[in-house]
Amino acid sequence: MSRKFLGYTGLAAVGGGVYYLYSAGGDPKLAEKKLEHDAARASAKIRGEFPGREKEAKKAGEEGYETIRSKAQELSKDAKAEADKAAAKFDSYRADAARKLDDTRRETGKELNSAVDTFDKKVTEGASKSKSWLGSWFG
Repeated sequence: MSRKFLGYTGLAAVGGGVYYLYSAGGDPKLAEKKLEHDAARASAKIRGEFPGREKEAKKAGEEGYETIRSKAQELSKDAKAEADKAAAKFDSYRADAARKLDDTRRETGKELNSAVDTFDKKVTEGASKSKSWLGSWFG
Protein backbone atom coordinates (compact mmCIF):
# COMPACT_ATOMS: atom_id res chain seq x y z
CA MET A 1 0.00 0.00 0.00
CA SER A 2 1.23 3.44 -0.73
CA ARG A 3 2.04 5.91 1.98
CA LYS A 4 -0.56 8.41 0.73
CA PHE A 5 -3.29 5.78 0.89
CA LEU A 6 -2.42 4.99 4.50
CA GLY A 7 -2.36 8.70 5.34
CA TYR A 8 -5.77 9.29 3.78
CA THR A 9 -7.17 6.21 5.47
CA GLY A 10 -5.85 7.39 8.84
CA LEU A 11 -7.26 10.87 8.22
CA ALA A 12 -10.63 9.37 7.31
CA ALA A 13 -10.57 7.23 10.48
CA VAL A 14 -9.79 10.25 12.66
CA GLY A 15 -12.46 12.26 10.87
CA GLY A 16 -14.99 9.48 11.46
CA GLY A 17 -14.02 9.29 15.13
CA VAL A 18 -14.38 13.04 15.53
CA TYR A 19 -17.74 12.95 13.72
CA TYR A 20 -19.12 10.26 16.02
CA LEU A 21 -17.71 11.94 19.13
CA TYR A 22 -19.14 15.32 18.10
CA SER A 23 -22.55 13.91 17.18
CA ALA A 24 -22.65 12.15 20.57
CA GLY A 25 -22.02 15.44 22.37
CA GLY A 26 -18.55 14.38 23.53
CA ASP A 27 -19.72 11.18 25.20
CA PRO A 28 -17.41 8.35 24.07
CA LYS A 29 -19.86 5.60 25.12
CA LEU A 30 -22.67 7.11 23.07
CA ALA A 31 -20.32 7.62 20.10
CA GLU A 32 -19.35 3.97 20.34
CA LYS A 33 -23.01 2.91 20.28
CA LYS A 34 -23.74 5.10 17.25
CA LEU A 35 -20.72 3.69 15.44
CA GLU A 36 -21.86 0.13 16.18
CA HIS A 37 -25.35 0.92 14.93
CA ASP A 38 -24.07 2.45 11.68
CA ALA A 39 -21.60 -0.41 11.20
CA ALA A 40 -24.36 -2.98 11.68
CA ARG A 41 -26.60 -1.19 9.21
CA ALA A 42 -23.79 -0.94 6.66
CA SER A 43 -22.94 -4.61 7.21
CA ALA A 44 -26.53 -5.64 6.61
CA LYS A 45 -26.63 -3.58 3.44
CA ILE A 46 -23.36 -5.11 2.19
CA ARG A 47 -24.59 -8.62 2.99
CA GLY A 48 -27.73 -7.96 1.02
CA GLU A 49 -25.83 -6.62 -2.01
CA PHE A 50 -22.83 -8.96 -1.93
CA PRO A 51 -23.79 -12.35 -0.48
CA GLY A 52 -20.33 -13.93 -0.87
CA ARG A 53 -18.37 -11.14 0.89
CA GLU A 54 -19.91 -11.17 4.34
CA LYS A 55 -16.78 -12.34 6.16
CA GLU A 56 -14.54 -9.80 4.44
CA ALA A 57 -16.91 -6.96 5.25
CA LYS A 58 -17.17 -8.06 8.87
CA LYS A 59 -13.40 -8.16 9.26
CA ALA A 60 -12.94 -4.72 7.67
CA GLY A 61 -15.67 -3.25 9.87
CA GLU A 62 -14.06 -4.59 13.04
CA GLU A 63 -10.65 -3.18 12.08
CA GLY A 64 -12.16 0.22 11.30
CA TYR A 65 -14.13 0.17 14.51
CA GLU A 66 -11.03 -0.49 16.62
CA THR A 67 -9.14 2.31 14.89
CA ILE A 68 -11.95 4.79 15.39
CA ARG A 69 -12.48 3.67 18.97
CA SER A 70 -8.81 4.16 19.88
CA LYS A 71 -8.77 7.59 18.22
CA ALA A 72 -11.97 8.58 20.03
CA GLN A 73 -10.47 7.54 23.36
CA GLU A 74 -7.33 9.51 22.58
CA LEU A 75 -9.37 12.59 21.70
CA SER A 76 -11.40 12.16 24.86
CA LYS A 77 -8.22 12.05 26.97
CA ASP A 78 -6.91 15.18 25.24
CA ALA A 79 -10.19 17.01 25.87
CA LYS A 80 -10.12 16.00 29.55
CA ALA A 81 -6.55 17.26 29.90
CA GLU A 82 -7.55 20.61 28.38
CA ALA A 83 -10.54 20.83 30.72
CA ASP A 84 -8.27 20.11 33.70
CA LYS A 85 -5.89 22.87 32.57
CA ALA A 86 -8.79 25.31 32.24
CA ALA A 87 -10.08 24.37 35.70
CA ALA A 88 -6.65 24.93 37.24
CA LYS A 89 -6.35 28.30 35.52
CA PHE A 90 -9.83 29.27 36.72
CA ASP A 91 -8.92 28.25 40.29
CA SER A 92 -5.80 30.41 40.20
CA TYR A 93 -7.84 33.39 38.91
CA ARG A 94 -10.43 32.80 41.61
CA ALA A 95 -7.78 32.65 44.34
CA ASP A 96 -6.15 35.83 43.02
CA ALA A 97 -9.50 37.63 42.94
CA ALA A 98 -10.28 36.48 46.49
CA ARG A 99 -6.89 37.76 47.69
CA LYS A 100 -7.42 41.13 45.99
CA LEU A 101 -10.92 41.40 47.45
CA ASP A 102 -9.58 40.67 50.94
CA ASP A 103 -6.80 43.26 50.53
CA THR A 104 -9.32 45.85 49.34
CA ARG A 105 -11.65 45.06 52.22
CA ARG A 106 -8.85 45.53 54.75
CA GLU A 107 -7.71 48.78 53.15
CA THR A 108 -11.27 50.11 53.06
CA GLY A 109 -11.75 49.11 56.71
CA LYS A 110 -8.61 51.04 57.71
CA GLU A 111 -9.74 54.13 55.81
CA LEU A 112 -13.22 53.92 57.34
CA ASN A 113 -11.83 53.57 60.86
CA SER A 114 -9.55 56.55 60.27
CA ALA A 115 -12.46 58.65 59.00
CA VAL A 116 -14.62 57.64 61.98
CA ASP A 117 -11.81 58.50 64.41
CA THR A 118 -11.34 61.91 62.80
CA PHE A 119 -15.08 62.60 62.92
CA ASP A 120 -15.29 61.45 66.54
CA LYS A 121 -12.37 63.68 67.50
CA LYS A 122 -13.99 66.74 65.88
CA VAL A 123 -17.34 66.02 67.53
CA THR A 124 -15.66 65.62 70.93
CA GLU A 125 -13.76 68.90 70.50
CA GLY A 126 -16.94 70.67 69.42
CA ALA A 127 -18.84 69.28 72.39
CA SER A 128 -16.16 70.38 74.85
CA LYS A 129 -16.12 73.90 73.35
CA SER A 130 -19.87 74.16 73.59
CA LYS A 131 -19.79 72.97 77.23
CA SER A 132 -17.26 75.63 78.16
CA TRP A 133 -19.19 78.31 76.31
CA LEU A 134 -22.50 77.26 77.83
CA GLY A 135 -20.94 76.88 81.27
CA SER A 136 -19.63 80.44 81.15
CA TRP A 137 -23.19 81.74 80.95
CA PHE A 138 -24.45 79.90 83.99
CA GLY A 139 -21.33 80.30 86.04
